[in-house]
Amino acid sequence: MGNYLGAVKGMLELQETHDCIFGVVDLHTITTPYNPKTLKQSVLEVAKDYLAAGLDPKKCLLMVQSMVAEHVELSYLLATIYPTSRLQQLPTYKDKILQHPKYKNLGLLYYPVLMAADILIYKAELVPVGIDQEPHLEVTREIARKFNSIYGETFPLCYRHETEGEYVPSLLGEGKMSKSVEGSFVNLADKPKVIEEKIMSAVTDTGPAGGKLPEKGPIYNLFVLLRLLADKETVKTFEKKYLDKSLKYVELKKTLAELVIKELEPIRKRREKLSDEYVKEVLEEGSAKCRIIVKETLREVKKKMGLV
Repeated sequence: MGNYLGAVKGMLELQETHDCIFGVVDLHTITTPYNPKTLKQSVLEVAKDYLAAGLDPKKCLLMVQSMVAEHVELSYLLATIYPTSRLQQLPTYKDKILQHPKYKNLGLLYYPVLMAADILIYKAELVPVGIDQEPHLEVTREIARKFNSIYGETFPLCYRHETEGEYVPSLLGEGKMSKSVEGSFVNLADKPKVIEEKIMSAVTDTGPAGGKLPEKGPIYNLFVLLRLLADKETVKTFEKKYLDKSLKYVELKKTLAELVIKELEPIRKRREKLSDEYVKEVLEEGSAKCRIIVKETLREVKKKMGLV
């Protein structure tokens, strides 16, 4: 749900107004612990989420990162002009090292360069990602500027396509909702009972409501979710209850569960109708079309760098 509110809703907006390419970034996945036996199916499940949420293959291209090898080739070329020290300073890299202290690898450090290649190889100008990815977009802009200054104008500068849900908080009370953190998230494929159980199990403050509205912490997180899903009147009602100390957290959670179910149930039902075979066809066709597009960019880059 975090990816849906923070990124996919932006994708749905952009596919109506721009030429769009969206990807399932499986090469990024393998930089942190994963199960090789289930990776291919995981790619299909992500694509199902996108399609069920409303991405239309007639309006945009949907590809798999590892099926367009030129992404990796461009990333290496870009890596030759970017300092390692800058990558080591990124907060996203430091956070992942803390999260997986035994899983330090060059791919994780290299992640932002590959992400830059994912974007620059299509000369993209708008990227629908959450605010937590802004440091990586800045890396992309830095790489574009440096390449342009060395080899001549080639890449446009990209910017984040902002959505209302640019940061969706975790159900654990701190941090963001993430599929790599168990207990923090709701899946688009979750059935109503599962959603209700997850929301009702969300971490809350131990103390009573009251005083001013919280600006951080578990209850703040629940209010963020409420503002993303509820109408203004409902939000005001719960804020007032918090301020006058009449709010019961169980009531807030029940309302949130109902709102999440209402938002996701149509997606889940559409998702159940999508076959693996159909999704594979969409991904293969989209990836094939992308390979044609990226060859032009890669040829231009290699010519400017003196490689062809």
